[in-house]
Amino acid sequence: MLRRNIRLRREYLYRKSLEGKERLLYEKKRKIKEALEEGKPIPTELRNEEAALRKEIDLEDENTEVPRTHIDDEYANASERDPKILLTTSRNPSSRLTQFVKEMKIVFPNAQRMNRGGQVISEIIDTCRAHEFTDVILVHEHRGEPDGLIVCHLPFGPTAYFGLLNVVTRHDIKDKKAMGTMSEAYPRLILNNFSTKLGQRTANILKHLFPIPKPESRRIITFANQSDYISFRHHVYDKHGGPKSLELKEIGPRFELRLYQIKLGTVDQTEAQNEWVIRPYMNTAKKMKVLGD
Repeated sequence: MLRRNIRLRREYLYRKSLEGKERLLYEKKRKIKEALEEGKPIPTELRNEEAALRKEIDLEDENTEVPRTHIDDEYANASERDPKILLTTSRNPSSRLTQFVKEMKIVFPNAQRMNRGGQVISEIIDTCRAHEFTDVILVHEHRGEPDGLIVCHLPFGPTAYFGLLNVVTRHDIKDKKAMGTMSEAYPRLILNNFSTKLGQRTANILKHLFPIPKPESRRIITFANQSDYISFRHHVYDKHGGPKSLELKEIGPRFELRLYQIKLGTVDQTEAQNEWVIRPYMNTAKKMKVLGD
């Protein structure tokens, strides 16, 4: 198993190293296509390669025209099976953090909760790879308050680091009868205002934590971005009266997420390249929106 993981990792890094060459070749072919379509002469720097490039263009189809990237590889097989998630915490979790993770286990279908104990991150990741987990979620706290969420996709990444704010668990709400029981059906997802390239990347990481719901599912999970703060809400709905009459009921928990880093690798790889990191000046630029409008 260890040799297999090493081999797969090497293949992944090799494909990633070829992306620059493939992108350069794609740009050359694009320039030749544009020149032919517009009836313009072939650019001087491409005339020696024109014959070989036109031959490759003739052999392309919709699937091979645009080069694939490591981002395509990360979730290439995501639709073939449901996500399998491991949930764990920082060491010596408080009772509040433990309660929050118990509720998050129901939020994510097919999730398993593990007591951290004395295990280090690299041991957890190796175990999850061996048992074919698709994602690992680690929840951290500060002075008994959940304050961080790490989503690590397996086997190669990416890893997204979020800050956790304004956490309200079901345990915090006094009138639990009004909220009702927490459904365990596969939820429908609402992803709102992830319009930028980074926003789409973030939405892609979040949506692949959930399997495809059944048509009759009445459970809704919402990730709504506003000013780069992602609000998480969890509802169920019931039909009352006519076909257009619905009753929406929040069943918790609720919290806000703030993305501050995406790494091109797993959480145990300290040498992994940063895809995006929040910078200090971003906090003062009030009009700057990195995830959406």
